[in-house]
Amino acid sequence: MGIALRVSGVLVAVLLHVSVFNQANAQLEIEDGYRSLFNGKDLGQWVIPEGDGGHWKVLDGVIDYDARSEAPGSKHLQTRDEFGDFILKIDWRIKQTSGSYDVPVVLSDGSYLKDAAGKKVTIKTPNADSGIYLRGESKAQLNIWCWPVGSGEVYGVRHKDSTPPEIRAGVTPRINADKPVGEWNKFVIILIKNRVTVYLNDHMILENALLPEIPERGPIVLQHHGGPDGKGKLRPASSLVQFRNIWIKSLDP
Repeated sequence: MGIALRVSGVLVAVLLHVSVFNQANAQLEIEDGYRSLFNGKDLGQWVIPEGDGGHWKVLDGVIDYDARSEAPGSKHLQTRDEFGDFILKIDWRIKQTSGSYDVPVVLSDGSYLKDAAGKKVTIKTPNADSGIYLRGESKAQLNIWCWPVGSGEVYGVRHKDSTPPEIRAGVTPRINADKPVGEWNKFVIILIKNRVTVYLNDHMILENALLPEIPERGPIVLQHHGGPDGKGKLRPASSLVQFRNIWIKSLDP
């Protein structure tokens, strides 16, 4: 009984410490001009896909997704408001992977490693896949996944054959700064006009990278990817993800 009480007391103390830390951190963000996009209780600032079926939800104070949205159209979660230039801070984690995926080897210049026959070299890797669309544009998505190139790359720009080499290299992460699956990661995303700088876990992975044809304004979008096949089994690279601590600061004139 005594041991149980001591354990219970320690747990309460830890929870109180976390609560006080979170409140202090929130106050600092507010003082620095940031606005919260998620209160830890509901999705009031977000547009849930019509017909979703409760798969985008709040669970234990975080935004949780199981990749099984039943929405007949878009299955992504997006903010009600639109934004132009901004700094976005957002924590994310992959809960678990959903199967093995043939992942191509992306070189530092953004091109693919190919064999002597000109075929892409792939490595079968446990994977999950989501991302953040900047200003609602799918081609301006910062990927969240398990690829060796790392999260934060802009696949929609890098992957296109018509993308000039210098732009392709710019949207390819300098390093893989991801933490292991199950652990929390932090993006700091600075978007000014059509240029984006990204920190992942305090490492600058993109610097002033060009995002061609990105609209001037749009919502923040959390991506659905993958989902169940005809037998109800999740496809490889499905969006088993969570998000928390979402703050945005406008840089508009």
